[in-house]
Amino acid sequence: MTDGKRRRGLMAASALLGGVLVLSGCSGGDDNGSGDGGNGDSQSQVDEAAAKKSSEAQIKITPKDGSTNASINKAATVTVAKGTLTEVKLTTADGTPVEGEISADKKSWKPSVQLERATTYKLSVTAEDSEGRAAHENASFTTVSPANSFIGTFTPDDGSTVGVGMPVSINFDKAITNKAAVQKGITVTSTSGQEVACHWFNANRMDCRPEKYWQEGSTVTLKLALDGVEGAEGVYGVQQKTVTFKIGRNQVSYVDAKTKQMKVTQDGKTIRTIPISAGSPENKTYEGQMVISEKFKETRMNGATVGFTDDDGEGEYDIKDVPHAMRLSTSGTFIHGNYWGAKSIFGNVNTSHGCVGLQDVKGANDPNTPGAWFYNNSLIGDVVVVQNTGDKTIAPDNGLNGWNMSWEQWKAGSAL
Repeated sequence: MTDGKRRRGLMAASALLGGVLVLSGCSGGDDNGSGDGGNGDSQSQVDEAAAKKSSEAQIKITPKDGSTNASINKAATVTVAKGTLTEVKLTTADGTPVEGEISADKKSWKPSVQLERATTYKLSVTAEDSEGRAAHENASFTTVSPANSFIGTFTPDDGSTVGVGMPVSINFDKAITNKAAVQKGITVTSTSGQEVACHWFNANRMDCRPEKYWQEGSTVTLKLALDGVEGAEGVYGVQQKTVTFKIGRNQVSYVDAKTKQMKVTQDGKTIRTIPISAGSPENKTYEGQMVISEKFKETRMNGATVGFTDDDGEGEYDIKDVPHAMRLSTSGTFIHGNYWGAKSIFGNVNTSHGCVGLQDVKGANDPNTPGAWFYNNSLIGDVVVVQNTGDKTIAPDNGLNGWNMSWEQWKAGSAL
């Protein structure tokens, strides 16, 4: 072997040996517990010790941090597993506190009040595990805006007592395009066991009623489970509410424009007959079954508001203190006391602009007049059936007057 070949061979052997030495150095460090491997074990022990000191309590906040369009009913709920809640703070973005309550078992928390729409809230939660170690969680969310939510205004009021003709009527503040979804979120039941069906008059109104008038003495329950229901594209319900109302005695009154008398019946028996004055031949009163929707001891009636104007555009009448007025239609049909007409017209002549008038006195302070008696003995939801006027039957959606539709027609308006 030449010197050149010897040198190249020695260099190669040396390089190979160096590689072996390097490899031996790595493996030797593992064996001896030194070097990088030793540091790894030490760090693992530190991590393990730190983990042992951390709380086992697991906090869950709904909705998730950063959520938008959050529910005003179901938002801001807190639960904990493997621990108990010790402190929960809910505030608006400006720091205003919101009342809430931790459950008796300290496993959950929720607000004591309904949240506001279009508001940003912040939640700060502390919990402890069985060894008293604290865990913390924070979240911020924004509730659904009015533009992206809908609300249904309903009648009758919770806890009220109403007449047998009172439907459940719900008016939505946004047009509902997904009617089936919304209707599924609304249930109306009665202790009478009567079947109840709902009817959509338009995109904003749905009424519910049984086939016949409600059974007297029964209790009706309306449940709104609309939270999160998409009523139209990008528009969600926010209501979670249960409403109950009671049906009073069965009172139905029959106005006969031909005889100019009104028979007031309870349970089908006439308890009083009252002389009336209905709409004149030029201004006939609607016919049909009408439900009293509002009561006013005194109110103003101006002809201009219902289309009765003179040549100067002024109302043909403007009476600022009409006594004992009860609304029968949205368009302005009332049954009310009349103090300006001669007593002789009642029971003899139809003189009104379409309302049904009963003899009364100015000031509405005499309880002995026919107008006062009928007012004091009537409930919102009582039925007034108007007959023999010669006019058309009132539209079912003009007031709470869906009883003028057959049961088949009524059910045909359901979205389900």
